[in-house]
Amino acid sequence: MKGYANPKLLVTARDLAGVLEKGGTKRPLLLDLRPPEAYVAGHIPGAVHIDLWGMSLIDTDPAPLKAFMWMIAHVLAAHGVDASTPVVVYDDQSGIRAARAFWFLEYFGHPSVRLLDGGFTAWIGSGLPVTRDAAPPPKSEWTGTREAHKIATWREVKHALGRGDVVILDTRTDGEYTGAAVRARRGGAVPGAVHIEWTRNLTPEGDFKPASELKKMYEDAGVTPEREVITYCQGGYRAAHSYVALRLLGYPRVRMYVGSWKEWGDKEELPIEVPKPN
Repeated sequence: MKGYANPKLLVTARDLAGVLEKGGTKRPLLLDLRPPEAYVAGHIPGAVHIDLWGMSLIDTDPAPLKAFMWMIAHVLAAHGVDASTPVVVYDDQSGIRAARAFWFLEYFGHPSVRLLDGGFTAWIGSGLPVTRDAAPPPKSEWTGTREAHKIATWREVKHALGRGDVVILDTRTDGEYTGAAVRARRGGAVPGAVHIEWTRNLTPEGDFKPASELKKMYEDAGVTPEREVITYCQGGYRAAHSYVALRLLGYPRVRMYVGSWKEWGDKEELPIEVPKPN
């Protein structure tokens, strides 16, 4: 699929429809991450609605991080996630809501999670069936196994500053990156961060760009596979999207700074820079 090193992280609308039509024990759990009003208006048959939009963490010290991740794992299990069932997450497009759920599931060590490329827009664009029917999700006792190499805390980001083997990737808007738009106690960026807004991962149709385009964009900016990459945004949504893009390209060491700018910008003891507009 589009030349990706890890194509199985995505699924096309047509391929997903084929899997659902076959049914059986390999039928995936579909998680619809769109707003509730969008789900109610119509969704993929069998999809379970889950809204993680308001659930953010702005303190990555050990105790609050542990409590937050316990809550997220509980919510996922309550919506049917278990280790034996493949999961497909989707949004209106290949969007940040689905990407964040994808990251959570990978962080919790789920063995089979995919993102619907192009999202619900691609599904209806392919003429596939839509329903308004819904049923309670099958609950589970799944808790997952935390994979520490997929997450970064403020301490780990601070430790990475100035290291040549690590690149910090800012996925926010130009205004946020340059400090023109202030969404924390301070505006600006993590010192030395490379800025590539998450929207540049997508085609105008809302699916991920081919590997050749993504690879050139990131490598031209110095975000190369031999370096560890730590992504961040405001609250871990857009950063999750670029995490997915780099995973598609096969980057072996990608983390997401889950506290992102809201935590970093609020901690006045942490260094910042105010880059000039490009």
